[in-house]
Amino acid sequence: MKNITIQKENHTTIILINRPEVKNAVDGQTAQELADAFRAYEEDDDSYVAILGGLGDTFCAGADLKAVASGNGSNKTEPTGDGPMGPSRMLLSKPVIAAISGYAVAGGLELALWCDLRVMEKSAIMGVFCRRWGVPLIDGGTIRLPRLIGMSRAMDLILTGRPVKSEEALQIGLANRVVADGAALNVAKKLAEQLSAFPQRCMRNDRMSTYEQWNLPLETALTNEFRKGIETINSKETVIGATRFASGKGRHGNFEDI
Repeated sequence: MKNITIQKENHTTIILINRPEVKNAVDGQTAQELADAFRAYEEDDDSYVAILGGLGDTFCAGADLKAVASGNGSNKTEPTGDGPMGPSRMLLSKPVIAAISGYAVAGGLELALWCDLRVMEKSAIMGVFCRRWGVPLIDGGTIRLPRLIGMSRAMDLILTGRPVKSEEALQIGLANRVVADGAALNVAKKLAEQLSAFPQRCMRNDRMSTYEQWNLPLETALTNEFRKGIETINSKETVIGATRFASGKGRHGNFEDI
């Protein structure tokens, strides 16, 4: 991989964009590397959670507009296959956490929205900065943003392109955690360790039901949820967990000793 780095720590795969000289903007090659890296994560049975971030002081400044202007940007012209930013059309079976420092704007915002959780540093900024240049949201931004923060707030950000600081991002549900500058990656790692410690089939089935319900009528969604729940129960994860609880683990809401 030329434009990204991949590191494995225990059950966590850490994928970082490595183009700090252009604020981790994504050109065609980088998009391909990101897509390939997340496909490899999906297929790695020993990797439970992935983290997406950027080296240097920026998460991702979006598409590399200089590459676009020179013809070296993404050549994706069909609504199938990988997205222009890489993994944005994928629905993985396992969680991804965004570790956001500096700017997560334009296509970088769309990559952050694609992740399940967003850990944002205090001085970081999100926004649809591509509004200024006639560059469309084409990696799920117009879908995921209103689903995360509601139609009215999403329209404000999409139409104006204004910057969103960490305090507001947390308030409106755009960020899940706000941490000190320089701490996003380490906090994301700790969060990944927490998720990795849970019974994996149950967590993944609940996660997938949450994603799939968007496209289903209520009755069908409830049936889908029940089917996935029964799959978890039949795997014996539930009885194993109940047995641990009966033995005295996790009492009084304790998440440390489970």
